[in-house]
Amino acid sequence: METKQLYLIAADATLFIHASFVGFVVFGLILVFVGKLFSWSWVRNRRFRIAHLAAIGIVVLQSWFSVICPLTLWEMEPRDRAGDVTYPGSFVGHWLETLLYYRAPEWVFILLYTLFGALVVGSWFWVRPRP
Repeated sequence: METKQLYLIAADATLFIHASFVGFVVFGLILVFVGKLFSWSWVRNRRFRIAHLAAIGIVVLQSWFSVICPLTLWEMEPRDRAGDVTYPGSFVGHWLETLLYYRAPEWVFILLYTLFGALVVGSWFWVRPRP
């Protein structure tokens, strides 16, 4: 296997991890709310809830300080080395534009991340984790 292919495989693997992280953050909150309605006990698991809160907390802090997610950088580096197309800016911004043809200024994403983070914090009190 040639070096270019290895770089692309590394970039795609990082993309998969990044998409999984985003999925965990978004669907984790949805599942907490749905789990409350259906009395699913696992949504009150303290480790899950702390991991979820920490994940969105990292995203919010990165957006406040204009830090591009390391996963985005780790994906772009091998793509660049392979001579593949890279994108500027954030992972979520790129994919929203690509999939939904939606473009927004950076402050919109900062606001959305912050509001989503507030929802996750609120879910902590509405659907209390077990001690």
